[in-house]
Amino acid sequence: MNNLFAYGTLMCKDIFYSVAGMKLSYSAGLLEGYCRYPVIGHVYPGILRRCGFTVQGIVYFDVPDRVRLRLDRFEGEMYEGCSVLVKCEDNKKITAYTYIIRPQFVHCLEQKDWNFQNFLVVEKKIFRQSCAGYTDIDETE
Repeated sequence: MNNLFAYGTLMCKDIFYSVAGMKLSYSAGLLEGYCRYPVIGHVYPGILRRCGFTVQGIVYFDVPDRVRLRLDRFEGEMYEGCSVLVKCEDNKKITAYTYIIRPQFVHCLEQKDWNFQNFLVVEKKIFRQSCAGYTDIDETE
């Protein structure tokens, strides 16, 4: 699968570029049947399957395998990758890869919406400082 649905910090193109090591084309996307909550004690979110909810995000197109491996390392053990159906700006639905919270980590989520605008204004600087090593992801591990 060559598309990625990003719904949290990777919606910021500069953060995505730092993690992925390259720029990719993208479009706004909407994921139906999921909700997005902040991870307790952190500035980033996780998503869970929940009927009746939707999550706005970004779809990055044609993600190379080597970038996907970097993203897997960046996301870590709390998340698992899965295939989802995302509605793009043109209302076309496409298949994309995304990261959802593993069942054993659901208790780590706050039961409130994660706010992307708040992240941009208040928390992005905190994220960059606390996750300073994310630009140095080793592709050989």
